[in-house]
Amino acid sequence: SMAHFIDVEQRKVVGNLLLGARPRSAAFKADGSELWVTSEVGGGLSIVDPVARKTRQVVKFNIPGLRAEQIQPVGINLTRDGKLGFVHLGPANRVAVVDGASHEVLKYLLVGQRVWHGAFTPDEKYLLVANGLSNDVSVIDVAAQKVIKSIQVGEMPWGIAIAPGGDH
Repeated sequence: SMAHFIDVEQRKVVGNLLLGARPRSAAFKADGSELWVTSEVGGGLSIVDPVARKTRQVVKFNIPGLRAEQIQPVGINLTRDGKLGFVHLGPANRVAVVDGASHEVLKYLLVGQRVWHGAFTPDEKYLLVANGLSNDVSVIDVAAQKVIKSIQVGEMPWGIAIAPGGDH
């Protein structure tokens, strides 16, 4: 359960960082100041200083009525301005909205069953997330931090890709 820092020019590992159990996704803030890493089994989100290669903070998710093992952070989407992060919580059927500065959980958005990965529209007005067990995609209004639609799709969607023009 580690993050490995690799010097791409030298093609070698230059650092390792122990994280929560089963890291699943990693995303940099656009300015490179932070690396966010989810831990599916550990149930948390590590906020990492990529220069010092140290964990600054671990965000834990607590959803009333759900057992800790149901909360499995997998996918991450960060807005370009770094103000918001959206963490997909797998079988918790929620997307956590996380403040990009304080790292506080602002709210949990109820989506379909077993949410894994997502993608923003090019204008970042919407975030679409794949819900594997309910066979649908939830559309989240980013500014309103609200789910506005569910779109039925084929069986077990896992990820989302949106064309640069946003037309598909």
